[in-house]
Amino acid sequence: MTPIALLARLGRTALSALAAVGRAALFALSAFSHMLRPPFYPRELFQALLNIGWLSLPVVGLTAIFTGGALALQIYAGGARFNAEAVVPQIVAIGMVRELGPVLVGLMIAARVTSSIAAEIATMKVTEQIDALVTLSTHPMKYLVAPRVLAALVTVPVLVAVGDIIGILGGYTVATQNLGFNPAAYLKNTVDFLEAHDILSSLTKGAVFGTIAALMGCYYGMTSGRGAQGVGRATKGSVEAAAVLILAANFVLTGVFFSL
Repeated sequence: MTPIALLARLGRTALSALAAVGRAALFALSAFSHMLRPPFYPRELFQALLNIGWLSLPVVGLTAIFTGGALALQIYAGGARFNAEAVVPQIVAIGMVRELGPVLVGLMIAARVTSSIAAEIATMKVTEQIDALVTLSTHPMKYLVAPRVLAALVTVPVLVAVGDIIGILGGYTVATQNLGFNPAAYLKNTVDFLEAHDILSSLTKGAVFGTIAALMGCYYGMTSGRGAQGVGRATKGSVEAAAVLILAANFVLTGVFFSL
């Protein structure tokens, strides 16, 4: 391949990537605009709240409690090398609230909810149900996308708060039952060390991650190809995009909240 041909291929790839980013950004703007304008569909919103929020609690809780317990063991083992075992409550609290809680909940939502939304909407597109909505003068963005994005925006911060609490509880259980920590002292150190700024950053990350997860599921579902292969590619692509964007957004938000 000649250098000119190589540069041309790289240019086409870059332009294609930028075009995809632009389409996704326009899709997100359209989704937010439809969230603010009537008509609204409370039944669809309630169903989305149930699916994204309530039905995600078991996987979020199990992920958080095992992560908190493992984090306590790791911090204790590492701190023992420097005679710093007493920092377990503080580091578990700050690690779960600032980083692990929001990121793990976001990734679990991407795995569970994003894939479900993409597969559902892509299947509706393949079976021409979206065309039927248009025929019935119902805007697909308003009926399918806006309720799911709004539900994720509202419920994922709540899931993050629950995950933070359960993760800290997992660390507390391991530390008090296996590592010899005093329960009252552990809880006092946890409460004294956490600040409102930490909690605000955690909930903000939850809102951003939930929005990303829902948007990627809806975007890939609405733009999926025809047939079973199109549904499969949309589902896979939505989870990959949501996971990468969540990790990238986490880096940016961490810099914004804790760079000073």
